[in-house]
This record gives sequence, structure tokens and C-alpha cells, in this order.
Amino acid sequence: MRTASRRALLAGVSGAVLTSGCASFFSSAPDTGDNELKRETRAAMKRAARFMRERVAYRGGYVWSYAPDFSRRWGEMEAFPSMIWIQPPGTATVGHLFLDCFHATRDEFYYQAAMDVAEGLIAAQHPAGGWNYHHDFAGEESTRRWYDTIGKNGWRLEEFHHYYGNATFDDAGTSEASQFLLRMYVERRSSRLRAPVEKALRFVLDSQYVNGGWPQRFPLTDEGGLHGHADYTRQITFNDDVAGENIKFLLMVYQTLGDERALGAIRRAMDVFVATQQPAPQAGWGLQHDARTLAPIGARTYEPDALTTHTTANNISQMMNFFEWTGERRFIERVPEAIAWLDSVRLRDDQVRVAGRHYPTFVEVGSNRARIVHRRGSNVVNGEYYWNYDDAKPITHYSQWRNVDVEALRTRHALLTQAVQIQPRSPFERRADFRLPRYFTTQNIEVSDLNSNVGSGAVQRPTSQRVQELISALNAEGYWPTALTATSNPYAGDGSTTPALGDFSQTLVGDATDTSPHTTDQPITGISTGAFIQNMSALLLSLDSGE
Repeated sequence: MRTASRRALLAGVSGAVLTSGCASFFSSAPDTGDNELKRETRAAMKRAARFMRERVAYRGGYVWSYAPDFSRRWGEMEAFPSMIWIQPPGTATVGHLFLDCFHATRDEFYYQAAMDVAEGLIAAQHPAGGWNYHHDFAGEESTRRWYDTIGKNGWRLEEFHHYYGNATFDDAGTSEASQFLLRMYVERRSSRLRAPVEKALRFVLDSQYVNGGWPQRFPLTDEGGLHGHADYTRQITFNDDVAGENIKFLLMVYQTLGDERALGAIRRAMDVFVATQQPAPQAGWGLQHDARTLAPIGARTYEPDALTTHTTANNISQMMNFFEWTGERRFIERVPEAIAWLDSVRLRDDQVRVAGRHYPTFVEVGSNRARIVHRRGSNVVNGEYYWNYDDAKPITHYSQWRNVDVEALRTRHALLTQAVQIQPRSPFERRADFRLPRYFTTQNIEVSDLNSNVGSGAVQRPTSQRVQELISALNAEGYWPTALTATSNPYAGDGSTTPALGDFSQTLVGDATDTSPHTTDQPITGISTGAFIQNMSALLLSLDSGE
């Protein structure tokens, strides 16, 4: 449940992406005649991929970053050597990349590398069909030891404080793994992949509530909540676009496999967006909603009961997508109310605490006041999160203000309502010429593995000069040396009940016992999965002929 919005592997859950024939993904590169550079590019890509596949992968899986001697490794938190990370940009993201490289080169090496990843994900798949944030091949005892040591001492990472033993929709891990396995199955219709794809589909179908919402984790457990709070993982979740990611996967299943079960689930999912929109004048949505009452509720202890502005903006966009798909005006008739609510909480310029961010993240139901989250203490044992209305010294690891493009939402809604007649571009009609996008990792994805020098966004076709720079930057071992600006304290035992000296209220990490990741001004140079994905994506685009 990262705070940054995750950009999906497809360019959004839109009918345009999933039903257009994907022409934009097949644009031909101009023929520069530089065959020698292309040969060098292929050789560099192969060397980098071979290093990752043969030296870095563990049973087909990956984490986010590695010390150069592999003495330490990290996903969103430090990982055991026997662990792989499912949460992007982890194992499935690398699998997508290998399949993209196969499409660009038709080199069987990349397909087999992608199959290695598929095998790792199949082994990590929960019996119910989804995936946890990570998987430990050393077994259940090792998994519990990780949660009892590194996991539970990450003060600000409460999703890792408890081992539920189930799977999660959070951070698109299950969604991305499901999409990758589906993509691999569609590629050659391998019987080895059909059952895991079916399990993933069953997970999405079985976990959906009758009202159309999805919990954050499934199967549901009887576990209590953390830190004295109710268990948030069983509530309807919009955070990280859980519903949108599931709808996208269901659309892909329907268009590629023709499975009719997907359609009813999509319809129910669209309905829950309508049902959970709150009454005016606060016609927005929260990160989560109570599965019974549909009221907005909190999640982790630094996510209080509240309406949330960024979730509301995302849900408005989804509702307009649904209208374009169906032509049903019920999806957009209350959009003006939601926009009006966003307008009502917009900060004046002289109130803005973070440049460009005019919208409080959390807004109190009833009063419309911003709830600002703070923390005190120094670790997970003696520390706690709390909220009030004071904007001084807010936590910094979870933004308390957002940049929301309300004008773009307003403009899009106006165009939709002014149209005399909408011709639905329904993704619910199967197309004989439907194909999944040729490439996934070149789209607007988040490949950041917490290291600040790894960017996000759509990869552009590189110039010849940039290609040469990337080739030259690949070291003798076969990886792009990357300053690992994100690190963490090694596990040093549980924290003290007495707070350490110092002010940790606005830091990313607490005292020496806090295992949360944080930035360092003395980074080691190591191996970044995010850098590998981004650089390989650029190189494969330089080879793409559009065929």
C-alpha cells in the first residue's frame, strides 16, 4: 500500500487500450541503417539478461535491489536470500520485460527466461490463487521468522507486521502476476500455464463481494487488527486502484479467453463505485469502505477514517471510463458533485505546505477539515501514529497533501455530457482481431525500487547516442551499476520500550531497531532491478521494427 500512485502496466483501464487493436504499440522505427549498433545492442541486452537470469534470479524470481556481493538484498524491505518479491517492480515485472524482449528480438532465450519467471510465480502462488507481497522458498518456518524479525520491526510498514497466511491485492502484486501468466499462456497456449491462470481468475472471482467490492486480502481471516485497530484487510479497497486492476485483468481474460464469468464480475465492480460514492456535499470516496455499511473507513494507523482526495480523483476517472464503455449516464450523473467536493477542500495558495499540492490527503467526514497525521516515539514498540488538524510537522513518508488535476476531470466530464449521443466503445464485445499490447514494460509503469535515480513513466525510443551510452554503462559483470540510495537498518532485535533520543517525527526511519527502508547519503553501488527494467526497455525499443 505504497503512498505513490502506481501507474499500471497498461495505459489505464480503458476500452481504448483493451479493444483498439493496439495500433500505438506497433509504430515502426525509422530504419537508420545502423546495423552494427543494433548488433551491439542485442549483445548488451543478452549479457544483461543472462546476468540477471543466471546470477541474480532465485528459482526464477527477483527482489528489487542487491548489494554487489549479494550479502544483502531488498524488496520493499530487506529480504532473506531465499525470498523473491512479487510486489512490483519485482518478479512479474521482470517476466513482462523478458517477454517484451522476446517480442522485440524473437530470440528464444528471452522466452525461456520468461518461462523461468512463470515457474517461480507458479511455485509462489497461494493455494487460493493470488500472491502475497513476497514468497520464501525456504518454507513456512522461514517466512514466519522473517515476519517476526524484519517485518514486524518496520515501524511505518504495518502491512508487514503480521503474517496473515493469505494473498493480497495491495500494490498490484496479484494483478501483475496474473496478467503476466495470462500473457505467457496466450503466447503459446502452454498447458503448463493454463491451471495457474485459472487459479488466478478464480481468486479474483471468489474474493469479490456480492456488492462488487474486493477486500485487500483474501481468503478472509478471523485475525484481529494491528495496534488495537480493527482489521482493515477485509474491507472494500480502492487504494492502489485495487478494483481497477482487477477489472483490467478480467477484461484481458474475457478478450483473450472468452471466459464469460469475467463479465458479471466487471459489472458488479462498476456498480460498487456508484454505491460507495458518499452523499453531497462530500460526494467523494475513501481509501477503503466498510464492506457492510459502505461508509469510508481507515486502514493502517496512519490512514485515518476519512475521505481521500486522490482516491476520489481516480474513481471519478474510472466512472467516466465506465460511461464511455456502456453509455449509461448513471456513472457520470454525480461526477459534478464529486468535483464540487474537491473544489471545496482545495487549499488557497497561501495555505499550501508542499509546492503544487493543493488538496489534503485525508478529509474528515462531516466537518470537511483536513486530518493531518503525525507520529511520536522512535520505533514500532514505543512509537505511535496519531492525527489532528495541525499541519506542523506531519509525517513525510506518506504525503499529507496531493496534486490533483481537477480541471482535467472537469473538462473531460463536460465533453462527455455535451455529446449528443455516446457510442459506447464496449470492451464487453469480443474482437476477433484483439491482441494484447506487444510491450508492457515500455508503458507508464512505476519501476522505482526505492532508489531515487530510477525513474518512472513511459519509456521513449532512445536516440543512437543514448543507446551507445547504455551499452557503455553496462559493466564487465553484466549489470548497470546503480547507487542504492535506499537502504535499511539490519535487524538488531526488537525495539526498546523507551524512545531513543532524537526527533523521528518526520524521518523515514526511526532508531537503530527500525527496519523500514530509508535514503542514505552514503549509498553503495549495487544491482537495481528497476534500472535493469528501464534500461532494457529502452534498448528493446531501439530494436523494434514494428513487425
